[in-house]
Formats: sequence, C-alpha cells, structure tokens
Amino acid sequence: MRIPGVGTAVPPGVVDQRAAAELSKALVATDQRQERLLGMLFRRAGVERRHSVVLQSDSGASVTQAFYPPPRDDTDGGPSTGARMALYEAEAGELAVRASRAGLVDGGLDAADITHLVTVSCTGFHAPGPEVTLIEELGLSPEVARVNVGFMGCHGAFNGLRVADAIVNAEPTARVLVCAVELCSLHFSYQWDSEKLVANALFADGAAAFACVGSDAPLAHQKERIELQVGPFASCLLPESRDAMTWRIRDHGFEMTLSGEVPALIERHVPAWVTGWLESQDIDRRRVDEWAVHPGGPRILDAVQRSMSLEPAALAISRAVLAEYGNMSSATIGFILDRLRQQGQAKTGVALGFGPGLMAEAFGFRLVGC
Repeated sequence: MRIPGVGTAVPPGVVDQRAAAELSKALVATDQRQERLLGMLFRRAGVERRHSVVLQSDSGASVTQAFYPPPRDDTDGGPSTGARMALYEAEAGELAVRASRAGLVDGGLDAADITHLVTVSCTGFHAPGPEVTLIEELGLSPEVARVNVGFMGCHGAFNGLRVADAIVNAEPTARVLVCAVELCSLHFSYQWDSEKLVANALFADGAAAFACVGSDAPLAHQKERIELQVGPFASCLLPESRDAMTWRIRDHGFEMTLSGEVPALIERHVPAWVTGWLESQDIDRRRVDEWAVHPGGPRILDAVQRSMSLEPAALAISRAVLAEYGNMSSATIGFILDRLRQQGQAKTGVALGFGPGLMAEAFGFRLVGC
C-alpha cells in the first residue's frame, strides 16, 4: 500500500509542561509534598508542550481553562463522562476534518475519489460520529464505505492502516482515507494515583490522516516527493501482561492504568518477536534505517532502544514528537511518519506501537522517491 499524503492537526490551545504542571497541582495536589512530586513527574515526562481542546489560550506559558473546576472535596472526580463526551462530540470532528483535508491535498487526491473511510479513536464515542462530519465537510461520496476502529488505544492507527492495506489489496482501484483523532485531555484524572498521574503528564490532543492507494494507482503530482509504502503488518499479545495497560470507561472519564512493568515487559518480549517477524519477511534488521516508535513515554522509548540495541539517533524523531506534542494516542504515529517523510530521503523503516493487552503492533515501511 502507498501513502502519498499525510496530514496532521492539533487544537489551537497549547500549554508548556511547566504551566501544565501548575494546572495539575491546582486540581490534584493537596499539600506541598504532592506539589513537589507532581512537578518532578511532569519534568521527567519527556514533554515540553501539548495541545488541548480545553485550553483557552494559545500562548503556551500563560493558559486558562474552565472545563475542569477545582475539586469540592477529596471524592470529587471532576466532570462526568457525559460532559466529557459532549465536548468530544463538539471538537473531534473539526480536528479530524483539518487533518484529513491536509492529507488529501498533500497526496493529490480529490475527496470525491475516496472509496473507503477508516476512522480511529479511543477517547470518545458518539453516533453519528466523526466519519459523518468528514463525509459532509470534505465532500466525500455519501456512498463511501466506512469502518471505525474504536477503543484500541495508542496502536489504533496501526490497525486502521492494516484495514486500509487489506482494502487496497482486495480492490486495486480503491482510495482509502484513514483518520485517527484523539482528545486525550478530556480524560484528565483528579485521583492521586501514580499511574493516572503519569497519564496526566503525558497525554495530549491531535489528529492524523493518511491518504492510501494501491501500489499501481496513478497520481498526478506536480513535483518530486518522498512517498510512504507500508507493509507487512504484525501483532503480538505479550505474555503475562493483561493488566499492564488498561483503558476503561468510568463515571468521570476513561481511566488508564499504566503499570511500571510495561518497559520491562517490552524489553523481555519484543526483541525476539520483532527479530523473528523480520526474518519471516526476509527483512535484514541491519538494513532498517528508521524506527518509528510510538512514544508512550520516555521509559518505553528507553526500553525499546536498550532491548533492540539501537543508537540514540534511531528514536530521535519519536522523542522529538513526544516533546513537542505529547502522547496523542493513536494519532501520534502519523506525526512521526510525516516528519520522517519530510526529511526527503529514501529509507527503510519499522513502526512499533503498544497498547492495552499488552499488545504490540508493527509494520514495515519504505520512504521512496516518486
């Protein structure tokens, strides 16, 4: 499958990590000790700034927000899930449209030519959902075939791209638009719980879209460019990891658990799986130029780098995207691949992502001139 176009979008509201820590302290910390611990946690998250639909400022250092009120007491969980989903419904579609329009323009595809639409999200639900907004706002055919990949977590876009790959291999003339949109900041937790505090320090909002076509599809590009080719795909449920990462709907938003054992599980199981998969595809690991690893957090990136014996430069773009945008769940891999493509060099790469299960997802990719 070829991906001639990638588009990304973030909300206008942006906060730097120091200001984000101060906002978090006002909602979560109850004494100076907790404030110091929160400050340290936010500094170590590998994030410098993040975008969010709840922010009412775009200055970064001086921000305001009205969605999360100060807690009334230590049992207050903040806005209800209903209130959070209402904001998701109001904001997700517009963000998805911006990313998708950019992806179509970048790929030289007309909206009317799209035959299949794949949407990805794990941070909100409503029906009709973002796919209907995309049809109406982009001018897609009302007969476009639709698939929604929902609630799979940070590796959701891997599965969305796998669906698109299956479609274009079955229907060579298909034109598939894949759009991942995530509003992670709607699930800020008021709880003083280490796993939820880590999530508060990492997650952000964003959308990424991929314009996908078959290997022989003609495209009218006016200039030389670097294009993505993706595949093969692979998945692995890591042993004894069912509770290491979870994502559950509760009364006050969706709650994540992120065990401190996740990096160790990755180090223990992922290298042998990846190596075996690459060998089964006749891919020489020594010839892999780029590693596009979903930045679940700095410790996850560290675990991949150590266990796979990678040079620091191999994960430089993954770390840069985490620093500049935070963890935008499934949308993040689009930002990484787009930045790799913008380097303008033909390369071979492997993308890796991790999500609830603990599930590992991967696909190979090539950056080729066209």
